[in-house]
Amino acid sequence: MDEIDRRLLDTLRNSGRETYAELARRVGLSAPAVHDRVGKLEAAGVITGYHAAVDTTAVGLGVTALIGVLQAESSEQDEIAAALNRLPEVESCWFVAGEESFLLLVRVPDVAALEHTIGRLNRIHGVARTRTTVVLSTKWEGRARPLDDA
Repeated sequence: MDEIDRRLLDTLRNSGRETYAELARRVGLSAPAVHDRVGKLEAAGVITGYHAAVDTTAVGLGVTALIGVLQAESSEQDEIAAALNRLPEVESCWFVAGEESFLLLVRVPDVAALEHTIGRLNRIHGVARTRTTVVLSTKWEGRARPLDDA
């Protein structure tokens, strides 16, 4: 990956709806050359997808929580991960070092739904307990760090 690929990725991460012509203008290449580079980045698995950023409150998901999951000693990580994947309210799941085994980003409509989700999490085979932090407000989220700083 060269400097042009990094600039393309930076642009796409911040504005994924740019046309190939606009991307080409930003990096100093032709649109066909940019199209080819983006295709190669997709094929190599560097670009894993495209999505729309959505205001979660506007779509009825007003409560965000970070939930740590402590794994029971005799349980299997992959089985717990598979069970977590079946819960649609779990938006992101990370396997982490520390006291907790998993850290989850959960979005639900209200506190009652969060309580229900926590109950479902605690009933998953292999979950010893959970620890929940409710987000009061979001100052920023999903900020795309410039790849040149990496």
